[in-house]
Amino acid sequence: MTIKTLFDFGFRISDFRFLTSDFKFLTFLLLSALMVFSGKSNAQTLDDYLILAAENNPGLKASYARYEAALERVKQPGLPDPELQVGIFLRPMERFMGNQQADLRLMQMFPWFGMIGTQKEEAKSMAQAQYQLFLEEKNQLMYQVKSTWYDMIRLQEEIRISRENLQFLQQYERLALIKYQGATGGSSGASGPSMLSSGGNMNSSTSAGASEMSGMGGNSSTGPNLQRPSSGMNSSAMSTSGSSLKDILQIRISMKELENTIEQLQADLEPLQIKFNQLLNREIRAEIALPSGFQPIVLEVEKMAVLDSIQANNPMLAMFDSELEVYRQQAQMAKLDGRPMMGAGVNYMPFSPRIENGMMMGGDNMVMPMVSLTLPIYRKKVNAKIKEAELLQEATLLQKEKTSNLLAMEWANAFRDWEDADRKIRLYSGQRELTDQTLNWLITSYTANGDDFEEILRTQQSLLDYQMKEINAINLQYQSLAKLEMLSASSIPLN
Repeated sequence: MTIKTLFDFGFRISDFRFLTSDFKFLTFLLLSALMVFSGKSNAQTLDDYLILAAENNPGLKASYARYEAALERVKQPGLPDPELQVGIFLRPMERFMGNQQADLRLMQMFPWFGMIGTQKEEAKSMAQAQYQLFLEEKNQLMYQVKSTWYDMIRLQEEIRISRENLQFLQQYERLALIKYQGATGGSSGASGPSMLSSGGNMNSSTSAGASEMSGMGGNSSTGPNLQRPSSGMNSSAMSTSGSSLKDILQIRISMKELENTIEQLQADLEPLQIKFNQLLNREIRAEIALPSGFQPIVLEVEKMAVLDSIQANNPMLAMFDSELEVYRQQAQMAKLDGRPMMGAGVNYMPFSPRIENGMMMGGDNMVMPMVSLTLPIYRKKVNAKIKEAELLQEATLLQKEKTSNLLAMEWANAFRDWEDADRKIRLYSGQRELTDQTLNWLITSYTANGDDFEEILRTQQSLLDYQMKEINAINLQYQSLAKLEMLSASSIPLN
């Protein structure tokens, strides 16, 4: 049976109180599938990883095994074992009915009416509480998988944006080199001593391209050599060449910083990949298929509706309800313990005939029905058990109220992050578009007049910052969505 078929069944988790052993594997797959929440463009890929995590994570498997163990306790309540007493006389006891050879007694005790049923209900409620803990652990696992997934996409996008900006800087460098060549009158390396050689480790394609555009001879592995202007140039040309030289150096400084940023982002991505594979219980170097970026999303649900869903569906609150039922059953069991237990049995005494005054006496075996009754006259321990169960009920109610308040706080924080991310996305998107327009105007101005190159670099850096902030804001949106889905144990409708 496929996961799609399981979805088509339309079962709800709340419909499953207890499962027979024949359906354990089917149920585990169903529970895994029901926690797949996405709705994004990369939903199918993320769904596959969520299912793998639910099937393979050892912590989740351990939690499910504890639930199965709790189910076995439902079968344990029953009648006490019957008691058999056997006494054999080493020397037959002489009685009127003959010589008694042995004494056999068989007794079965019966608890008060309803005790066994109450014990089974208590065991069922304990199993249900363990089941809710299993669901909560599954919710936490799904959240960790999603959170790590979105962080990896964020880093991948930041690396992509940084590389794109590095390419822009390389284009600016070539533009500055052309300006420098024009200021020096196209002088070659033979026209004067070398003024500066780039010490940066730029890739050969960038340096070669710059050398070709500038028309200067230089080693492509180290970058083009910048030549000192000839003494015959006028002061205006020397000033222009000096300005172009400064522009080139500033670009190379910015390029080195950006290259270092890319290396750091790649280093930050590796621990997340290892964490993701560990959550799926896979080899740490296993390949992860990440989508190409993500887009802003819009919720299609009212804020208070999500809180209502949390109050209705959160497994921790359901666990406290199950615990309350456990303590109610324990209080009932304590009351039944204060009632007498009844017993029924039989006493069998075999006799052998004996000769007395030449006559055979007795020899008939005796069967005697027996009943017994316990007398629970010590009420102090019974009352203490009842009081204990009542206090535990009170404590559970208070703990549920506390947990409900904490969930409401997490819901409020998640929605605050969502709304904050939504505002920032609109802000950074608008700033990015305006900065991009400003940058195009500055490049046009520099190409025509050679002015404000430092402003070009500052604007390019601002553009990079806005792009990074926008990606982080989108990631915050997805992180908030994953948190809300974890709290409500249900998918959140998206636009």
